[in-house]
Amino acid sequence: MKSLYERSLTVLPPVAKRATKLGIVKGQGAYLTDEKGEKYLDFAAGVGVVNCGHNNPIVVEAIEKQLHDLVHGGHNVVYYPSYIELAEKLVARVGNDYKVYFSNSGAEANEGAVKLAISVTKRSGIIAFNSSFHGRTLLTAAMTASNAQYRKNYEGVLPPVYHVDFPDIYNTKLSEKEEVTRCLEQLEQVFHNILAPSQTACIVVEPVQGEGGYLPAPKEFLVKLREICDRFGILLIFDEVQSGYGRTGNLFAKDHYGIQPDVLTSAKGIANGIPLSAVIGKKEYMDKWEPGAHGGTFGGNPLACAAGSAVLDIMDTDFLEHVKTVGAYFTAKLQKLQEKYPVISSVRGLGLMIAIEFRKNGGKPATELVAKVREEALQKHLILLNCGVFHNVIRFIPPLIIEKSDVDKAIAILDTSISLSLKEVGEN
Repeated sequence: MKSLYERSLTVLPPVAKRATKLGIVKGQGAYLTDEKGEKYLDFAAGVGVVNCGHNNPIVVEAIEKQLHDLVHGGHNVVYYPSYIELAEKLVARVGNDYKVYFSNSGAEANEGAVKLAISVTKRSGIIAFNSSFHGRTLLTAAMTASNAQYRKNYEGVLPPVYHVDFPDIYNTKLSEKEEVTRCLEQLEQVFHNILAPSQTACIVVEPVQGEGGYLPAPKEFLVKLREICDRFGILLIFDEVQSGYGRTGNLFAKDHYGIQPDVLTSAKGIANGIPLSAVIGKKEYMDKWEPGAHGGTFGGNPLACAAGSAVLDIMDTDFLEHVKTVGAYFTAKLQKLQEKYPVISSVRGLGLMIAIEFRKNGGKPATELVAKVREEALQKHLILLNCGVFHNVIRFIPPLIIEKSDVDKAIAILDTSISLSLKEVGEN
């Protein structure tokens, strides 16, 4: 009998590049089961989606209950309880001066947020950051600057977006303050030479860059962006598609910094695997978003909203403290691994949004080594993903329900995988 991968070759295009060839038939907690019955410890979580664990029983129960009442109503046609209830819960957590619009994906939310900014400011300029990832639609691909492959063949029709550097305090000879200053000076140069502040609708930033390498922004950088946006009437948009929903140990990464954006986007973990995303914006802007200026058929689907409501209920417990505790434990274990393997140039992250970067002597990215480490780990039934503009960073995005025993298992596999890979690739 052909495997799922083999069957896919005759019916699926290669455009969706996949991290593995695994055929998965079941998920439970932090584990996936393949078509052969083999179990894998999942430190990818569907790319940061199943934060409450695969097939979380509370979420499943909420979906099943909603399934018998209403599967689809269409938020452009009617109002229904799960949509309003989830919006109320989100506003209560983000701030009562915010309102919510639901859509399907992170890219949709980011596109909606920028459309909101353009609509209410009557400006068209967009500023984003190098190494960022915001999606794959034409607008969000234009904002993305972490991999030329995402923009290849589309350049002629991408909307204009202006990029400046995002502070990388792990790969600079500058101090953190100097690195922040360098990036802010680039932004000032864009304002002076290319795009006047009076023509800038929004600045879009990830508080923790995802695809770019799991780089947390220095607090001073976000503080200064907030000040600049306030000074010039520019909307500050936080893309929390990957960093939100408990991933960093707070409901949103913004809470680490004590900074409120004008607009916040969320997706991935918002409904634990059911397609849903949200544009969460300040009332003063959301109330100016004209009827008909945005919309969609499936956004805020009743099943998705029911799942999203259950996710927030789960995160009302000691859930976030667990993330912080296990995240600190995991980080300490990785730092011990770094002492053993100097090729690990840095350990970084917040909560359970953690990464290790690999660089050779001399500082060159150890891209081939990372590919080999992931391959070795997969053979030992640990699923890992990479990131970073040079693909030399391994990111750890497990379900947030993992225990210290899961961390210990992952560390043991990672240790062996690095050792074997170093012997084969020969990078040090």
